[in-house]
Amino acid sequence: MQGGAGAAVTGTAEPPRDLDLVTVPARQGLEAVDILRLRDGVGPVLHDGACDTLGFLVPPGTADGWDLPGSACTQTYDGGRGSSVRGADEPPVAGTGWLVPPEGAFAAATDPVVLRAALGEAARTIEAVDRCC
Repeated sequence: MQGGAGAAVTGTAEPPRDLDLVTVPARQGLEAVDILRLRDGVGPVLHDGACDTLGFLVPPGTADGWDLPGSACTQTYDGGRGSSVRGADEPPVAGTGWLVPPEGAFAAATDPVVLRAALGEAARTIEAVDRCC
């Protein structure tokens, strides 16, 4: 497996305390999770209560340059609580649950470059499937 710039492989290193969140429609997100699991690894992933969207935890600062149509990236901040995502029972965003919990993730956060590529591939796959049916 290869990780791009900013990928943090699981291990003893503590993950970043403040992570940004890339939110996408659930269908595209599920495809991207599968792609990332097979190739480059995936960080923790959240689902909303209605399972309409998935949220990929990405390194802090990603929101500053994120511009992928059909998705949103927001900054998160733990308010100085010093909480850590890894080992957390409760997801860091209210009203969500873990699709890929930190303990089952390849990385502390998904590399945004790798995520962007996986989301693009997922969108193309969905488009191809929708044309066939």
